Amino acid sequence: MRTDSFYEAVGGHATFVRLVDAFYRGVADDPVLRPMYPEEQLGPARERLTLFLEQYWGGPTTYSDTRGHPRLRMRHAPFKVNPDARDRWLLHMRAAVDELDLAPLHAAQLWDYLERAAHSLLNTFED
Repeated sequence: MRTDSFYEAVGGHATFVRLVDAFYRGVADDPVLRPMYPEEQLGPARERLTLFLEQYWGGPTTYSDTRGHPRLRMRHAPFKVNPDARDRWLLHMRAAVDELDLAPLHAAQLWDYLERAAHSLLNTFED
């Protein structure tokens, strides 16, 4: 793990846990997104997203060590990710990023990635 990484600069593990927890608070009551999570509880999904984001931003490689390559498009292929689902995901993630109260540059970097990732996972235009 690099000490000069984005991960370290924004506060490391605690920051990513706060981000993901805030995001899943929104997802828990979302009628479109919630059915996309097969687990009864959102805990496993919360852990996977935390580990993925930490690794992406220069933190521990636990995600790849335990799950292999992220293969985001393949992992999301079974789910209907249409513009509505994408926009709802972005809505909850925007609220979560805002809760972190990061430095403006860090918030912009994080948001840019999240927005691009959400658009890249779009796999249908059907309702």
